[in-house]
Amino acid sequence: MAKKILIVDDETNLVKMVESRLKANGYEVIIAKNGKEGFEKAKAGKPDLILLDIIMPVMNGEEALKKLKQDEDTKSIPVIMLTAKGEVDEIVKNLVQLGATDYIVKPYVAIELLMKIDSVLQPGKKLPSTCEFLLDTIEEKVKKTLEGNKK
Repeated sequence: MAKKILIVDDETNLVKMVESRLKANGYEVIIAKNGKEGFEKAKAGKPDLILLDIIMPVMNGEEALKKLKQDEDTKSIPVIMLTAKGEVDEIVKNLVQLGATDYIVKPYVAIELLMKIDSVLQPGKKLPSTCEFLLDTIEEKVKKTLEGNKK
């Protein structure tokens, strides 16, 4: 049976792209456009993983994560935060204080997202050497871009 992933994000084009990629990799996908709807769909659909954006209308990702982690039915569901906020303090706050499992900073490459998902849903799975190479390349490009933006 396919693992179920709930995507909670208000960026329609991004959601369509991620949904397509996840389905192509054998995942079942549920979509919510804000934190309130995401919480309701998490309770009803019992996903194996939640991809949760931070900045959304109605209920933002931080509020939704707090609610998910306080509810008996949803507190054990792993959550990967999707954020355009690359500040370390914000990421650490979300991970440690609110209970997110991991995070990914937008914009991201599809293979990076798939690897994060696999690391949560299939811990211990060995990455193909091509993936390791691509991840190293991506990390280097992100570091150079961030360093360039600081100047």
